[in-house]
Amino acid sequence: MYETSLSETPDSVIVHIGCGLDTRFERVDNGYVEWFDLDMPDVIELRKKLLNNENSRYHMLAASVFDQNWLEEVSRFKPRSFLFMAEGVFPYFEESQIKTLFLTLSEKFPGAELVCDAHTPFVIWVDNLQLAYAKVDARLHWSLKHGRDVETWGASIHLLDEWNYYNDNEPGLKAFRWVRLIPLLAKSSGIFHYQL
Repeated sequence: MYETSLSETPDSVIVHIGCGLDTRFERVDNGYVEWFDLDMPDVIELRKKLLNNENSRYHMLAASVFDQNWLEEVSRFKPRSFLFMAEGVFPYFEESQIKTLFLTLSEKFPGAELVCDAHTPFVIWVDNLQLAYAKVDARLHWSLKHGRDVETWGASIHLLDEWNYYNDNEPGLKAFRWVRLIPLLAKSSGIFHYQL
């Protein structure tokens, strides 16, 4: 989805929320995009040690996504198009936190787009069972039954597109392709594209 955004608006500003050690900027850089990788300070510190690749169009932000200080740094690129993306991040937080973030981004960057993954309550329940069994402290919280549920959070929020992991007969799924045949599981996890 970000590839489409870059093809339509090559000088977009992209903020990768919870970037970890992902190297996506190097893989999709078109020579015009302004890119921000955002993660907690300890992650960014490690990222700088291992990658140390900041330049005039690539920036690292050491902050929680819920800390509004980073918004000012990103806002200086208005009125360019903005895309926020988060993978494997939002389910770890409460719905109230995610809703507040959506509304804050909608207010600060009206018309921006946001891409995130989400899971149904059933998947969250199953994953938490596995985490408990593995004696891991982390737990998942936010779940999403239907992509359009987020539209109820604000009048400006609209679902543009969604893609479920099992929509296509993806060879990479290998032994898990049978999941596509079970309705409860076929649409249990997906990627959702919103306009704010």
